[in-house]
Amino acid sequence: MMEIHMMKLRIRDLITDYHEDEETSKVTAWGGNLDVRPEYQREYVYDDQKRDSVINTVLNQFPLNIMYFVDRGESTVGARYEVLDGQQRIISICRFATNSAISVKLPAATGGYNIVNYPNLFDELRERFLDYELQVYICQGTDKEKIDWFEVINIAGEKLEKQEIRNAVLHSAWLTDAKSVFSRRNGAANKRYGKYYSGDVIRQKYLETSFRWAADHEGIGGKDTETVIRQYMMSHSQDANADALWKYIEDVFSWVESTFGPFDRNMNGVEWGYLYNRHKDDTLDPKTIREQIRTLMSDDEVQKKSNIYEYILTGEEKVLNLRTFIERDRITMYNRQNGLCNLCGKPFRMEEMHADHIIPWRKGGITDLSNGQMLCTKCNLTKSDR
Repeated sequence: MMEIHMMKLRIRDLITDYHEDEETSKVTAWGGNLDVRPEYQREYVYDDQKRDSVINTVLNQFPLNIMYFVDRGESTVGARYEVLDGQQRIISICRFATNSAISVKLPAATGGYNIVNYPNLFDELRERFLDYELQVYICQGTDKEKIDWFEVINIAGEKLEKQEIRNAVLHSAWLTDAKSVFSRRNGAANKRYGKYYSGDVIRQKYLETSFRWAADHEGIGGKDTETVIRQYMMSHSQDANADALWKYIEDVFSWVESTFGPFDRNMNGVEWGYLYNRHKDDTLDPKTIREQIRTLMSDDEVQKKSNIYEYILTGEEKVLNLRTFIERDRITMYNRQNGLCNLCGKPFRMEEMHADHIIPWRKGGITDLSNGQMLCTKCNLTKSDR
C-alpha cells in the first residue's frame, strides 16, 4: 500500500539548479534531487493565464494545492524524487524565478493589471516568494501503486487525455523515443507533418493517431480503440527505438503528397494512415485525382470537403455529406404533390415520405426544388436500388 508523509519545500530550494533539457525533454530541480518530468508525465500544458494564477497565488501567500513526489529510494542513480503531481505548477514557478524574459500579469490594487517579471520584484516581495513553502506529500510504493495514484490525483487537475494515461501505464524506452518524435512541438512529426494532424501535439494527439494508424497497418484490429492501442504499445515495448514507427509515418505522408498534391487546409485531420493502409497499392493517377479534387472542392453540394480524398479512393458518396432538402422545401414539395408519392401515386403522411433528388448528384443533379420530389419509403428504396 502506498505510504505517504508530509513535508514542506521552500521555493528557494526548489529552484536550485533548475534545468530543462531541450533534447531529452527532461526537467530537474531541487539541486538535482527532483525529476520534474518522469517518463509517464505529460509535457507542460499550462497557458499564460494558469501560469500567472500560480505566481499570483504564491506572491499573495495563498495556499497552493498539495503536490505529490515519489521517493525512489536512497540507492537510486540520479534524482531521488520524481513528481507524481504538480509538474505544471513547479515549472510555472521555476521558469518565472529563473527566466527574466518571462513576465506575468497580476491584478493591481487600484484595478487592472501589472506586468512584472522576477528581477523587477521589490526585494521584500522577492524574499516572500522565495520563502513560500510548498506542501508536498512524499509517497513510497510499487510502480503499479504509483501509476494508479497518478491517475486518481490527476482527475481533479488538468484532465488527463487517454493517451497520457496509457503513457503512464505502459512507459518504456521505446515509448520515450516515440514521444520525442510525436509529442513535442520541436519534434520531427510536428515540424514536418503537423499540418496534417488534428489536436494538440503536447496532449499526445499526434502520438495517439500514429499509434492507431500503425496498429491498423500491422493488422491489430477491433472496435475498441483502447484495446487496439494498448496491444500495439505492448507489442513494441521491448523495441530499442521507434524508428520503424517514424518510417511508417514518413511512408504515409510521402504517399499523400505524391498522390493528392500540395497541402490544403482540408487535409488536416483526415485519417491518412487508414487510407494509406488500404489503398497504397492501388493504381492511381495523381493528375486525374487532382482534377477530381478541384472539381469536388468547388461543388456546393459537397458539405464535407475533408472527406473528398476518401471518396476519390472508395467512391462512397455518403462520406461527402451531400446537401439535403431542408424542412421548408420538404413541405413545399409535399404540398405541390398533394401528399401523393411522385412514383406510385399513393397518398402518405409527410413523415412517411422521403425528399429525393430526381437526378442524383453523381449525374449532375443539385439540391433545388426543381430537382426534388417526395417519395414513399418503398419507392425511395426501389429507386435507390436501381
